[in-house]
This record gives sequence, structure tokens and C-alpha cells, in this order.
Amino acid sequence: MLKRDDEKKPLKPATLMVHGGTTRSNFGETSEALFLTQGFVYATAEAAEARFKGEEPGFIYSRYANPTTRMFEERMMALEGAEDARGTASGMAAVASAIQCQVKAGDHIVAARALFGSCRYVVETVMARCGVSCTLVDGRDLDQWQRAVQPNTKVFFMETPTNPTLEVIDIAAVAEIAHAAGATLVVDNVFATPIHQKPLTLGADVVVYSATKHIDGQGRCLGGVVLSSKQWIDENLHDFYRHTGPALSPFNAWTLLKGLETLPLRVAHQTAAAATIADRLAEQPKIARVLYPGREDHPDHAIARRQMAAGSTLIAFNVTGGKPAAFRFLNALEIILISNNLGDAKSLVTHPATTTHKNLTTEARAELGIDDGLVRLSIGLEDVEDLWDDIAGALRAA
Repeated sequence: MLKRDDEKKPLKPATLMVHGGTTRSNFGETSEALFLTQGFVYATAEAAEARFKGEEPGFIYSRYANPTTRMFEERMMALEGAEDARGTASGMAAVASAIQCQVKAGDHIVAARALFGSCRYVVETVMARCGVSCTLVDGRDLDQWQRAVQPNTKVFFMETPTNPTLEVIDIAAVAEIAHAAGATLVVDNVFATPIHQKPLTLGADVVVYSATKHIDGQGRCLGGVVLSSKQWIDENLHDFYRHTGPALSPFNAWTLLKGLETLPLRVAHQTAAAATIADRLAEQPKIARVLYPGREDHPDHAIARRQMAAGSTLIAFNVTGGKPAAFRFLNALEIILISNNLGDAKSLVTHPATTTHKNLTTEARAELGIDDGLVRLSIGLEDVEDLWDDIAGALRAA
């Protein structure tokens, strides 16, 4: 494991993503070791007893913890500035675990209404079946957060920037309201990436990621992670995680470790390309609206500048002509692929109204600004000029 004298300057993200959290076996391997094992053995019955009591360090069962998974968790902790973390089988396992582990029947959740469809399903439907009520608010309206608080409110939940319209919510301000109410703030940081935004430093208590997205970033595997203080993990997530089984596969953890090595490089390229393409889209007559946090015309640009290091790898825009024009645009693309995923090395385009957010009512989509002409574009690692040529040609077809 990487060790540093406390008096030395802290390491930069690019270095941490190559070396952070690494442990080596007695073979001294260069790459992180992959421990594909379910269980572990003990030298004696006394040693097994001591380990189960927590009196002796070591691993017990890979559903609880695994050496490869722990390396991924520790590398994410170094990047995020968190005291502890748990890897999960998917991003939604991270979201569901982070929320469900800290509520019980009779509790209340306040959540921003602009959420990924599955996240809304968790807070509105799954939690309701467990006797936990939920109030949805306009995340950008601080008064709505305040008014939604009830005596039994235990959790605030948001994503920022939001999926798919890239709204930006003031994390520090919402954290202040949550803490005054005695609630925990959970932030889904996927669209910002851990490179561009640090929710824990802004007052959030818990950060979740779909590591499937930028962290793997190459379309290979599913994964997620929950990060927080050691106290919060110990008091809320630790036992829930052990007994409900959302654990991350060691193989996927190893894949995600390799993805983290190139995360800063990939996100930097993707963000620069996204900014260029957003500016060009804004000049096109067939585009009714461009939503990109890095642009000054974004409604939440001031907040984005305050809490994000840069824009995003994603752009949302409205094609004039509604669904028929949007579909013609998508179908005419040759390099950019139609997919509901994001944060990949390959540029991906999505029509949210008919895919990721199709289960919302027409009224709910309208409330969120998701009309039939809205397109979400995730920028990859291709040459920006090639991407623009592909977009320009598809706009002519639209």
C-alpha cells in the first residue's frame, strides 16, 4: 500500500489512481492481484474464532470483504477523500443500499425530483413498500427542501448534475438544510465524476457512484461504490451490506481498478471535447436548446462554477421537431452509438423519453424538461472533429 510522510504534499488524483490502495502478495506482482475466492482458511480454530470476533485482522468471506475489492474501495477513498467505502454489484445496488440501510418503517425521505428512473423507483416505490414515505422537490429550489422536512425525515437524496437535463444543485446549501433537520445527505455524483466534484468536501454525508460509468469507462462490467465516514459505514451500512449481499465481484473490482488508472486522462479529454461540441451545437438552427454546465447560458452555471472543477462529459440538447426529428438524428449517426449507457470510451447517445425515463408519466417528464426532442450525448475518446462531423451530418438528416 502506498505510504507517504505526512509532511509531504498530498498526491494528485492521477498518481493516486495508479498507486492508491495497492496491496501486494508475497509474489510482488506489478498489477493488482485478482483474488477469485469465495472464502478464506485459518491456521487454527482459535484463529478463526479471533477473526470472527474482530480480534484478528483478515478476511472471512468475499460477500463481506475481499482483498481485490478492498483495493478498489481504498483507491476510491483516496480519490474521494472518504474514510471508508463499500463496493457494490452495480450503481443501483449502491443507491439502494445507501438509502435503505439508514431508514425504517415510519421514516421519511426528501429527494430531488430530477433523478434517473431507477433511483425514483427506489425512493418512491421500494421505500414505500417498506413503510418509508418520500417527498419529491425541485432540487434547485432551497425553499422546497426546507418545506419538505418532517419530524421523521432521515435522508436527503439528490444527483447533481442530474440525469438527463444536467440541472446543478447547490450541495453545500442542501447539506446545511439536511443537517439542521438531523438528516443525512446522499449525493449521486456520477455525472460530475470524482474528478470534477467532491460532495463530501461540500457537506454531503454519503457519496454513491455507478462505477459502471466513467470509473470502468470502457463498457466492460457493472459496479458501484458507497463512500462516507467510517462512523456512518460502521453504524449504518456495515451489517446491512454483510447480510443482504450487494457485494462487488472481485473480478469486476479488478477491472474497475484498471479503469481508475486512466480515469483522469479519459475524463479530461471527454470534458474538453464535450465543451467544444456544446458550443458548436448552440450555433445550430435545428437545436432549440443546449444544456451544458460549463456554458454561461446554463441556468445553474454559477453554482457549477462554484462546486465543480469543470463541466461534464455529457451534453443535453433539444432537436427541433420532437421525436421524429430526434429519431432521424440518432439513426443518421455513424460513429456515435445509440445506447442507454454513459461515461464510456465510445460516444453514446440516448433518447431519454423513450428509454431511461420512459416509465415516468408524461406530466412528470414535462416537469423535468424531458420532452420528445431531448437528446443526451455522452462524449467518448474519439477525435472531437470526427465526432462533430458525425453530429453535423446527422443534424442535416434531422
